Formats: sequence, C-alpha cells, structure tokens
Amino acid sequence: MNLNNKNIQWLWLIALLVFPFLLWAAPAGTMDDTGIIFCPSRLWFDFECLGCGMTRAVMHFHHLDFENAIYYNYGVVVIYPALVIIWCYWVYNAAIQVGLIKSNITRQGEA
Repeated sequence: MNLNNKNIQWLWLIALLVFPFLLWAAPAGTMDDTGIIFCPSRLWFDFECLGCGMTRAVMHFHHLDFENAIYYNYGVVVIYPALVIIWCYWVYNAAIQVGLIKSNITRQGEA
C-alpha cells in the first residue's frame, strides 16, 4: 500500500487517534474466556508461551485494571508502555505527513 497519498495519510491518522477510544469503549473483559484459542503453541502443543494472555493483559492495562493485567501476563508492564511509545511515534509521523506538524528534518533523497 502506498501511504504517500494525502487522503490515505489522513485516514491513517484518524484511525490511530480513534482506535484507543474504541478499546476504552469496549469492556475490559471483552477478551476474557471467549473459549477461542488463537495461540499456536496452545492450539498445537498445549503449551503456554511467554505471550499467552498478552491480549487480555493489554486490554485490562488499557482500562487501568493493573491487578488483572498482571494476572494474565506480567510482561504487560513492559509491552504496554512500548506499545504506547510506538503509537505516539506513528501519530507524530502521520501528523507530519498530513502537514499538521512541520518537520525541519529532511529525508534522504529530498532537498
């Protein structure tokens, strides 16, 4: 997908800004005990990997339910802040692409 189109960049920025609010609108327990197993290690080998429970943990952490978040996967204390940093980076770059923020840094190949 070519993300150089201004309209696509605007849609990307809007999606980035709306998505966290959609997660907040959904109840924290949305992902809990659905009975659906997506993890390949649990599905094929009946073995829980280090990432098992991370989706539920991130959802609870996003709702500030730290006790349940750590219960599902204690790695969330590292992963969630990393996700927030990546999200901020994407929002910042998207805002530059649509012209909301002026950047003084010239990219390679641009003069």
